[in-house]
Amino acid sequence: MLERFLLLWLLLSSGVAYYWDESFATMKLLLPSLITVTMFSIGLMLPRDEVRQVFERWPAVFGGTAIQYAVMPLLAFSMGKAFGLTGDAFIGIVVVGCVPGAMASNVLTLNARGNTSYSVSLTTAATLLSPVAVPLVLALALQSKDGVDGAVLWNASKTLVLTVVVPVLVGHLLRCRFPILEKPSHKYGSVVANLAILWIIAIVVAISKPQLEQLQFDLFGALLAVNFLGYLAGYVGGLGMKLPEPMRRALTLEVGMQNAGLGAALAVKLFPSEAGVAIAPAIYTFGCMLTGTILARVWAIASEIAIERKTHVMKD
Repeated sequence: MLERFLLLWLLLSSGVAYYWDESFATMKLLLPSLITVTMFSIGLMLPRDEVRQVFERWPAVFGGTAIQYAVMPLLAFSMGKAFGLTGDAFIGIVVVGCVPGAMASNVLTLNARGNTSYSVSLTTAATLLSPVAVPLVLALALQSKDGVDGAVLWNASKTLVLTVVVPVLVGHLLRCRFPILEKPSHKYGSVVANLAILWIIAIVVAISKPQLEQLQFDLFGALLAVNFLGYLAGYVGGLGMKLPEPMRRALTLEVGMQNAGLGAALAVKLFPSEAGVAIAPAIYTFGCMLTGTILARVWAIASEIAIERKTHVMKD
């Protein structure tokens, strides 16, 4: 119920946080811990075979990851400029473009009849590379912005190592060391991770309430453009790498769906005096969940129709 109606729970929890903002805002210090819990849960759910496949089919995995880390920051920067975003809004949309892919893309790839194993491999590679890739692309995109200096970028790298990479590795190693953890982690891991993400976004909504009340629609348009063009870039990139259709679907969802929950927490950590920076990642969480769910459903219907036609042809 939690995964199937995640968008609904996201709306409800954020609505509660918006109206009881003072209570949720006091939880700001919990954000790094919540990200750690999320990534630890992902590590527990990560089978050893999936990690092995990252290296066994490295050209497809790292090719897809390269597309994500090259295209999404460029799209975020370009759309931010095209829609005239400045200040916190511009930095926020760039953060959206820099973070790795979202765990939700793995679930939606399954729903879309895509290659789930490839999707998990892409998410794993992008997550493990994030301490290097995220500060690098942030530096390139925001080199002319005040307040974005070497200390901020070093803080980003350190934060990603401690709250993202280390928890994933620890969770995965524990699963490999203690096989008894496999069944409960598979059953409860996604629940814990999704609850943590809902909590993160609720806190971000609460501390960003003043900025949300003055929000301009240009930011919505820019984020929507980044999302749609990200999907397009993922699919075209899959065609360019001559991937089969199920893998193209996985790459499409992986590129277009960013880990905006991580982006929101990272924005709060890196820019504590600029609450508006976290708004773009928070909004993107809603947007990419909605569009990703729709896209996955369209692909699922198309696959069902194709199977029915093939069955009729074989009967004839």
